[in-house]
Amino acid sequence: MKRVGKPVFFIVVALITILTLLSFFGFSTQFGDIKKTYVKGASEIRWGIDIRGGVDVTFCPPDGVDATDDELASAKAIVETRLVSQHITDYELYVDNSKDRIIVRFPWKADETDFDPEAAIAELGETALLTFREGNEQDENGAPSGTTKENIILEGKDVVKAEAVILQENNQPAVSLEFTDDGAKAFAEATKELANSGYISIWMDDVLISAPFVESEITDGKCVINGSFTTDEAKELADKINAGALPFELKTESFSTISPTLGSGAKDAMVLAGAIAFALVAIYIIVLYRLPGVVAVIALAGQVAGTVAALTGFFPGISSFTLTLPGLAGIILSVGVGVDANIITAERIKEELRNGKTLDGAIDSGFARGWTAIFDSNITVIFVAVILMGVFGPPDGLFATLLKPVLFFFGPSTTGAIYSFGYTLLVGIILNFIMGVTASRLMLKSISKFKALRNPVLYGGEKSE
Repeated sequence: MKRVGKPVFFIVVALITILTLLSFFGFSTQFGDIKKTYVKGASEIRWGIDIRGGVDVTFCPPDGVDATDDELASAKAIVETRLVSQHITDYELYVDNSKDRIIVRFPWKADETDFDPEAAIAELGETALLTFREGNEQDENGAPSGTTKENIILEGKDVVKAEAVILQENNQPAVSLEFTDDGAKAFAEATKELANSGYISIWMDDVLISAPFVESEITDGKCVINGSFTTDEAKELADKINAGALPFELKTESFSTISPTLGSGAKDAMVLAGAIAFALVAIYIIVLYRLPGVVAVIALAGQVAGTVAALTGFFPGISSFTLTLPGLAGIILSVGVGVDANIITAERIKEELRNGKTLDGAIDSGFARGWTAIFDSNITVIFVAVILMGVFGPPDGLFATLLKPVLFFFGPSTTGAIYSFGYTLLVGIILNFIMGVTASRLMLKSISKFKALRNPVLYGGEKSE
């Protein structure tokens, strides 16, 4: 590592302090009754059903409509798309084909005060708007932007049907689309203009579900979306497209409030226990490791703040997240792993000092020798977190897709509580690499440049002569 100057310690501490304040308290302005939030704080976290309770709602077709199993599967797909797009990851979703029912359970919003089930149901909205748009431009939140936002080629009403098929020429799964007369005309004009030069993206509300490249002009009102699909992925995409063109509107048959299985008291107890544990650990490592212990505590504070920020939607590209009680346990466990990383480094520095190395040499060697052990322990935890998120997360999520070749035989098992545990654990471990390794090293090398702080005893070594 290049030479680290004295100001680096203060810069890193300042950045961690700012991150901590913003992640916990947020940043907003208020003029009269108008409040504008720039950065969401910890109070904006959406707690899971186990902590705050939520809503149990049953959807059904209007009277006189006998929905098919495919139509119910499409409706289920769109409800799930809406839940995931709004970052509601702690939910349960079922289809009762015998009674034409869709049952969904999801937690209250972060700012809910009236606990009105009807208002909460409105958050899911009506049947989603399916659109085909020119290009695939997206803003920082993943919503359509630029030309893609302005140029809508088709809507769901222009689609007659979508179905998963197997292409005869290569025996690969694909999605076949058939358009209405008006839709076929608009699609022909768009494909003529974009042939071999652009994309037509497919959106469910503001969520991108596919962006096929236009290979040629299509004039017969039918097209095929091909790619590296599995059979399940092709069917899933067809369900989502059909969901935007359902011949009926989902009606709310019944709803009720779900009481929390554990309650806010359990949350408060775990938060308090975590705070006490953090304080005790901080005192212990400062007493035992002195200056490296102080640096470790600052880095751990940054790790916790970063995890909270990842839950509130602070970082660009990382959406807000539903936090359950197991999710809190994931935060505490990741802090424990972070403590272990700092202890490994501090012990290595002590050993090098007692072996006669200079302070600068001991710090460099301590981090270098500790890196392998830290990496091995952290990467194994990352594997566990990824598997948990793949098995217990949304079936079309990133990790579920990556693990599908291995876990397909288990079937869908979406469980938001466990998914939240995997998420906070994964985020905490990634931040441990940033805070517990990189930031700690920068701070320790910087602070060791001050003459008053160069006594080896402050780093666990013997008193200098």
